[in-house]
Amino acid sequence: MNKGVILSIDDDHDLQTVVTEYLQTDGYKVLNAYDAESAIKDVSAIKPDVILLDLVLPDGEGLTLLPQLKAVTSSGVIVVSGKSDTTEKIICLEMGADDYITKPFEMRELSARIKAVLRRTHEQTPQNTKSTETPKDEIIEFGEWVLDRAQYQVLDKGGQSLNFTTGEFKLLEALIEAPNRALTRDHLFDLTRDGNFDSYDRSIDIQIARIRKKLDNNDVIKTVRGVGYMYTPPK
Repeated sequence: MNKGVILSIDDDHDLQTVVTEYLQTDGYKVLNAYDAESAIKDVSAIKPDVILLDLVLPDGEGLTLLPQLKAVTSSGVIVVSGKSDTTEKIICLEMGADDYITKPFEMRELSARIKAVLRRTHEQTPQNTKSTETPKDEIIEFGEWVLDRAQYQVLDKGGQSLNFTTGEFKLLEALIEAPNRALTRDHLFDLTRDGNFDSYDRSIDIQIARIRKKLDNNDVIKTVRGVGYMYTPPK
């Protein structure tokens, strides 16, 4: 059974071979691109569910390619990098990456992270978007917005997606499920990262800032100084 389509963008042929063989055995269809130019051409034709993006490519940097990919596809993006620099991780998240994994990595960890991203992207594929309505218990209305758990989407009143990443969606969901209750940064990190992610200082703060910007509202999520954040239902 095909679990989804993965586009792996990396100029390391040996790593591409290992990743491809493992993920294909795990049930995925894997396609490869070895430079930025071919990646941009392939992404529209392939329509992958998840993109694995290396940051160092022969004809450009992954940080430059990331916004270009996000502009033409709703695919989840996992940055794959040999750099463990905290600042770079934060920048990638801020630019729209769904996750960041550092080389060398265990294949099982890569598979687990892909599955986490697919929770959102899989629900957007044609076979899962028939005319059936989303069950009411999967919908949370808050103020001018709708949180759709079935599709891992946050929508405005007009039904337009606000293009939340998986991490942003799960962070907002955790806050909404605990209205008027201050949640610590550590607690939010544990809730939204499934225990498979490395913690770094400002990742939660960066994502909160992005959520506020996408909602165009700074009052829904309050900063609790010295603790973390709290969701305050709109009146």
